[in-house]
Amino acid sequence: MDAFQAQQYDRTDETLCALAADGDRDAEETLVLRYNRMVRICARPYFLAGGDSEDLIQEGMLGLINAIRAYDPSCGTAFRTYAERCIRNRLISAIKAAARDKHTPLNDYISFETPLFDGYTIHNACGTDYRRLENPEDTFICREEHLERMRVLKGQLSGFEAKVLACYLEGLSYTEIAAQVKRSPKSVDNAVQRIRRKVAQHYFPGEVSES
Repeated sequence: MDAFQAQQYDRTDETLCALAADGDRDAEETLVLRYNRMVRICARPYFLAGGDSEDLIQEGMLGLINAIRAYDPSCGTAFRTYAERCIRNRLISAIKAAARDKHTPLNDYISFETPLFDGYTIHNACGTDYRRLENPEDTFICREEHLERMRVLKGQLSGFEAKVLACYLEGLSYTEIAAQVKRSPKSVDNAVQRIRRKVAQHYFPGEVSES
C-alpha cells in the first residue's frame, strides 16, 4: 500500500463520503473496498436459498454506491448503519423483482440463527411475500418452525460443510475459506453447492432441482 492509499484508509467513512460527494473517485473506491465484505455478508444467505450466480452481490454493490453518493451526515446516522440499510433495501428490491418474474427460490428469505451456526448470525424477515408477521404469537410459531427446520438441516451437514458455511456467511471469499479449512478453493465451492442443495430441499421441496 503506497502513502496515498494509506492516507485514504486512515480517513473516516464520513470524511470519505464528503470527498466522494465532491467528485473524488478515489475516496469512493476506498469505501467500496472497505464495505465489500459487508455486501457479501448481506447477500449470501439469499444465494444459499438457491442462487446460482452472484447477481445479487452486484445489486448489493449498487446499493453501497448509492449509499456513498446519497449519505448525509446531518441525519445523525453513522455511515456504516446507513450503508447496510441501503444494501439490504437494494437486495430486497431485487428479490421482489425476481419473485414477480417467478424466479424461485430467490423470492423467499433465509435466516441462519446464532445457536445453530456457532455465533454467525444473519437476521432477515421470516416467510414469503416479504411480510413481517405482526402477531407476536404467529412470529414465535414461525421462528420455532424455522429453527426446527434448521436443526434438521445442520444434522445433515458434515463437519467440513458446517465450517465452510460459517466462513461463507461471514463473507469470506472461496480462497479465504480454503485457507481457513485447509482445503482447495474447488473443494470449498463443491461444499457450498452441496449446502445450497440441502437448504433448497428443506425450504423449497419439489421446487428446486438436484442439479
